[in-house]
Amino acid sequence: MRLSVFIATVAALMPSVSRAADVVPKFNIAANCKAEVTGGSVAGETLESCISAEQQAKDQLAHQWERFAKADKTMCIRGTNSDGTPSYVELQTCLEMSADAKARLGDRK
Repeated sequence: MRLSVFIATVAALMPSVSRAADVVPKFNIAANCKAEVTGGSVAGETLESCISAEQQAKDQLAHQWERFAKADKTMCIRGTNSDGTPSYVELQTCLEMSADAKARLGDRK
């Protein structure tokens, strides 16, 4: 239920980026990690661990991109861009949660 509300809210607030959903987006990993570590978003995280996690998520997304529904990709790209520091980890989590929710409901791509 919370995921549905989140999805609807993000979709309503952000402009269309459906063309961007055709390929894995390009985020500035170093700049975003620097902002995250400096802001203290995650206790104990270092710049190196953040960059490593982001790169790993990006690589995994590149291999899995086609399995996600275009609508989910569009919605999740919007969501991770909403605060100005897009994250591959956030994008991957959003896509996996969306896919899991659809699978539980029996809804397929």
